[in-house]
Amino acid sequence: MPDSHLPPEHIDSHRVARGLGSTILARMGAVVELVAQPLYVLMFGLAGYGLYAVLWAAVNLTENIFDLGMTSAMQRTVPKSASHAEAAEALRTALILGVGPCLLVAAGVSYFAEYIGPLLNVAQEEEALVVPAVRLFVWTLPLWAFVEITTSALRARMVFGPEIRLRIVWEQIIRLVLASLLFFAGMGLRGLFIAHIVSLSLTAVLCVRLLNRYYKLDHLRQGSLFGETAKHTFWAGISILPSNVVARLFSDAPALVLNLILPGAAGAKAAGLFTIARKLSSVVQLVRTAFVYVMAPLAASAERADRSQVKDIYSYAVRLILAIAFPLATVIATGRSSILSLFGDQALVAKYAVTILLFGRALEALFGISVPVLQVIAAYRHQIVASFVGVTVAVLVGWEAIELFEPLTAIAFATATGFVTMAAIPMVQLLVTESLHPFDRRFPSVFVRVAAVSVVAGLVSKLASKMPDPVAIPTIAVIAALAMWSSLRIALPTEDRASLGKIARTLRLIRQ
Repeated sequence: MPDSHLPPEHIDSHRVARGLGSTILARMGAVVELVAQPLYVLMFGLAGYGLYAVLWAAVNLTENIFDLGMTSAMQRTVPKSASHAEAAEALRTALILGVGPCLLVAAGVSYFAEYIGPLLNVAQEEEALVVPAVRLFVWTLPLWAFVEITTSALRARMVFGPEIRLRIVWEQIIRLVLASLLFFAGMGLRGLFIAHIVSLSLTAVLCVRLLNRYYKLDHLRQGSLFGETAKHTFWAGISILPSNVVARLFSDAPALVLNLILPGAAGAKAAGLFTIARKLSSVVQLVRTAFVYVMAPLAASAERADRSQVKDIYSYAVRLILAIAFPLATVIATGRSSILSLFGDQALVAKYAVTILLFGRALEALFGISVPVLQVIAAYRHQIVASFVGVTVAVLVGWEAIELFEPLTAIAFATATGFVTMAAIPMVQLLVTESLHPFDRRFPSVFVRVAAVSVVAGLVSKLASKMPDPVAIPTIAVIAALAMWSSLRIALPTEDRASLGKIARTLRLIRQ
């Protein structure tokens, strides 16, 4: 790669579709994790899995605070870098500011583990494990920060596919295999913590090798430590940090809250059940995540070249999200009982939480595509408003809901209300401040057709859930796939389907 000024690339729906396909594959690790969950519950029990879920939630939440927004900052600064030296400067700044604080926090938590461990509610037989688990597991914090920042650096280079083998093979499958081996070796829940930190360590090592392909790493030792790109990266991260932290709060804080308000094993089980519900809804969230990963750098590049390109890809993304997310959410929600049976009869209490989170994530995906667009084209201060309003709404709703519903359902409802609010506000901000919105003349027709497909698919899924679980679960998976295909084929305009290229031809979304 010559170290020269890089011309802006034309960004259109075809470019979005190319990045989207490989990014969805790269994020399929979340689906592998969903498949692994029933096995973890089977091996370690719901309360044991709940403890693991609480600790991992705490690590995720802490990482999102102390990485200072560096994972998102590079999505704004690297695509606008004029040279490879500037891109390396942004990466160096992100690694120093993102990993450094996490190392310090991990050291502090490990030292004070004996005071932190007793704050968690766990089953009586696992009380002796808590402090050693906290002391060991907290070192996933800097490892996770490193993995998040380095993979974000790849996405900022508009390289969306190379995470595939890291996210699926190392981070998820190796963890599951190693945890199973350690379980059968008699290590119990301790084996799951060891498997997690080992798999994450391997992932971090492989990230360095992968990063070397797309950045000139020798530039990390050159140039000013506090150059213009470093300053822009710092301020971009700080401006995005509040929204990142609040988004993570909606994912991980509910499990922590449930663990703290319910005593003993009940707190651990409730945390485990919320995590199960959240992971099921993450199948829909995967749609938004993939689009956000692709849209942030592409919108930055499009803004650099031509503002009209931003509007085109913004509208295209909303139509595509609508056609995928809502049929998928409907099928899973109506087939929830059969799916939850994988986790045992005790998981059925989470059925209302699953439905609430599924449709909440679908709405978040639809509205939330405005977030990466706002992040890269609007003033930094605009990004803070949605974060504070969203968390305020969640707290107020949760305060009332906890009096009306059982804790798991109440927390799920408050969480969904908060993150939908937080996703919708940037869409309004873009309309008011930039006169930019995604709802063109094609949207109403797409909406009506998607709604019709979703209703039919939901009714079929509900009927399928009446069958025995071993038959119902694969049937519901097939219905979900057919519902998304039908929605794409029936609802989307021809040019939208054609932009999917080879995928459209293979799936016969367009005429050959």
